[in-house]
Amino acid sequence: MEFRRVCLLLCLFCCAQVTYQQKKQRQTSKADVVSMKMYEEVKKELQDLWQEVNHLKEQQALQTICLKGYKGLNKCYLSFSEAQTYHAASDTCISQGGTLSAPENGDENDSLYDYVRKSLGSSSEVWIGINDMANEGTWVDMTGSRIFFKHWETEITTQPDGGKQENCASLSAVAIGKWFDKNCKDTLPFVCQFAIV
Repeated sequence: MEFRRVCLLLCLFCCAQVTYQQKKQRQTSKADVVSMKMYEEVKKELQDLWQEVNHLKEQQALQTICLKGYKGLNKCYLSFSEAQTYHAASDTCISQGGTLSAPENGDENDSLYDYVRKSLGSSSEVWIGINDMANEGTWVDMTGSRIFFKHWETEITTQPDGGKQENCASLSAVAIGKWFDKNCKDTLPFVCQFAIV
């Protein structure tokens, strides 16, 4: 009989020990879940702050560009007087956070023409972000989207007239903002554009 009592007490003690360990394990796993959830929330907040800081840096850089260049019609323009090939000019604009300017309507073309005249001179000709390199005769902007606004010089030279030899577009201040197709390896000054956010 005494042996049974000892076995029963030992069995109860073991059950109590197992129950205690399971309860402790549940509490630990809940604490792990809470701390993991808190970690994810803090991580997300840090990512949001990082994005906001980067956005503020971009806006500050854009304001600097607008102060150096010209702001008009929800875009900032910055001219570069150093003549470069079309591709080098495009790379320069991209490295600055913009693209070669590509007027989407008459007002933007007039605004760009005025800025070119004032910043680079009335006899300037600049690259614009329009080309037909991929498909002859299909003029696209820097994103590869087909352009709908066109301002080719057609009264004297009937542009574009260069065929497969001239696949990049320029804007001429002499021709009052009209466009010409040119050989992409020619070197011209250029204007980068930056969207105002």
